[in-house]
Amino acid sequence: MNLLFAWRYFKSKKSTTAINIIAWISVLAITVATAALIIVLSVFNGFEDLVKGLYSDFYADMKIMPARGKFFTITPADVKKISSVNGVGTLSFVAEESAVLVNGQYHAVIYLKGVDENFTKVSRLANHIVRGKYELGTTDKPGFVSGVGIENAVGANPVAETPPDLVIYLPNRKATNFNTMDAMHSYNVAATGTYMVQQDFDDKYTFTNLPFVQYMLDLKADEYTSIEFALQDPEKSEQVKKDLQKLLGSKFLVETRLEQNQSLFTTMQLEKWFIFAILSLILVVAAFNMIGALTMLVLEKQKDIAVLKAMGASETRVMNIFLNEGFLLAGIGCISGMLLAFLICMAQIKFKLVKLTGGTFIIDAYPVKMYVQDFLLVALTVSLVAILASWIPSRKAAVQEFSLKS
Repeated sequence: MNLLFAWRYFKSKKSTTAINIIAWISVLAITVATAALIIVLSVFNGFEDLVKGLYSDFYADMKIMPARGKFFTITPADVKKISSVNGVGTLSFVAEESAVLVNGQYHAVIYLKGVDENFTKVSRLANHIVRGKYELGTTDKPGFVSGVGIENAVGANPVAETPPDLVIYLPNRKATNFNTMDAMHSYNVAATGTYMVQQDFDDKYTFTNLPFVQYMLDLKADEYTSIEFALQDPEKSEQVKKDLQKLLGSKFLVETRLEQNQSLFTTMQLEKWFIFAILSLILVVAAFNMIGALTMLVLEKQKDIAVLKAMGASETRVMNIFLNEGFLLAGIGCISGMLLAFLICMAQIKFKLVKLTGGTFIIDAYPVKMYVQDFLLVALTVSLVAILASWIPSRKAAVQEFSLKS
């Protein structure tokens, strides 16, 4: 009944045209705000999904590392225990250290990552080779797979007509005097491939075979910096982590892929909700228009309110009628905005209308990914704004005494 009254008030002619105009302006403002919120959230979802995809190609599902220090020793029995944990897939052993890669007068500080033959089963780095091949060589003839940033910095082009004369420098762990050349080990290496994933990786990491890094760092065959591995079911990562942490104890840290990049994803989430809060201010503007429209409608319907009260309608009944009027205005705007946002997002997904300029991105248009929970969140936000905006004029209509003679 309350909604029926609200609908009749909404579509009926008003004595003052301005009431209709203000009402439709508030509907339009809610439509624009709703569409903007959903579109922005969907674009952030698209970028987040893209970044997660890139990071999942580079990082393993899970990683084990020492809680203290950089290196650790692990026995075959320990490896067998780790492999027996439910959900653990292929293991890959890693030795990593900072190094300097030199090509004549050019040099770059890099993170040298020595990996075994199972690394391609826990990481999809080999799928991102843009020049040369994914070949890590042997201990005597190490092959280097570098990011495009490192390749540009030192001229380490793996397909150049004249192979670059590359030398790698690694710290000597047994050195006692760090002011001499004895503090570093050096070795001639060959560029075999170049990958391109994401700038943070491309400018930082170089890959080679595990035995070579162990040899250069004077590590034993069972000494590593981390163990990276794939999961049989990535959705059960938390349970696998819990089981592994219980098995390994406090001497080791077990991190999921998300935890390996916690600061990045936390920052992305903060940016997303900060923008959401800013755009929600558009709804506040719409709320002022709604307050004005409802206040003028209350003045317009003074006689109707007086008749309803004379017929026995309670203050709550009158208040609910105008609250429903506010919900009606917000509902029309919200549904229209959601439909508009859906159509725009679908057009962007299919036709890539808005391009990314610069030509240096791995995608050519803004990514978009819609989630049902975003639509529900926006609907809840609009409903909350509608309640707050409708309360004042609805309360005024309920408590104020109107006379049929006025």
